[in-house]
Amino acid sequence: MKKITLDQVAALLKEHDRFKILTHTYPDGDCLGCGYALAFALRKLGKQANVAVDGAVPAKLQYLTEHYEEQDFVPSYIVSVDVAAPTLLGESVMAGVDHIDLCIDHHRTNSIEADNSYVDPEAAAAAEIIYQLMLLLDVELDEDIAAGIYTGISTDTGCFCYSNTTERTHQFAAAVMPYCDWRMINYVNFVVKTRGKLKLERMVYDNMRFCADGACALIYTMTKTCERLGIGDDEMEGLASIPRQIEGVKMGITMREKAGGVFKISVRTNDGIDAAAFCKQFGGGGHPAAVGCSVEGDLETVMELMTKSAEEFLA
Repeated sequence: MKKITLDQVAALLKEHDRFKILTHTYPDGDCLGCGYALAFALRKLGKQANVAVDGAVPAKLQYLTEHYEEQDFVPSYIVSVDVAAPTLLGESVMAGVDHIDLCIDHHRTNSIEADNSYVDPEAAAAAEIIYQLMLLLDVELDEDIAAGIYTGISTDTGCFCYSNTTERTHQFAAAVMPYCDWRMINYVNFVVKTRGKLKLERMVYDNMRFCADGACALIYTMTKTCERLGIGDDEMEGLASIPRQIEGVKMGITMREKAGGVFKISVRTNDGIDAAAFCKQFGGGGHPAAVGCSVEGDLETVMELMTKSAEEFLA
């Protein structure tokens, strides 16, 4: 793997064509925002580009695909965006892919094996990198590109509330705001909730568990409960922030049951606790204060594992 500069990334994107852009499993606003913004930008340069998504785009983020149509071509250059680890690449996304040509990311724990890699851990969101690429590629901003960039920045910073937010973050967001409906983007991602989501949050609070003398709070959701309430994956965003909102909690762990006897684990931390170091032991990767991984087992087995691991980690 060769680590390259952002100028070299731009040069590679100019040089090649027929792009397949890879996104991670359970894609969030930053991952999809980057993927579609980059695809629309490459198409403006006269190139072919498609975004590979594991499953359907979450309903609340489908505005990103309003003007997107899949193009018919055989990919010759593979790019991953906002993907921290190989385990986060789903089978459907990797169909027909035997290697990755270019990795673009902002997770300092990035372990993607690619011919060329650009990782900026100082970027609050991978969308900050995509914005800088627009300048280097001399691509004029439009509604689709700006919506992707703004979505990535706002969602990965918790609407500019998380500690990863920087002055540069605000500058880049401000630069794309005139081109997109940023009010709508903030509303659908941070304000509006279905009644089912409200019921799920109430259950989550009622079932919350604590360990490590109250320094860690754990919540969980079960597939059957979500199905009964009509809750989809797109409405799970934001749940992971609930545990660490509680006074005295340094680490919040959210466990989401998925198909196949697997729990998707999301960890959020306060007070400089390294969430990435905690999840690394389970093959995960991400930010210092926000990270994820997957663990096999039933509820009590995984809960016991997370509890024991958290107590040891926070000791």
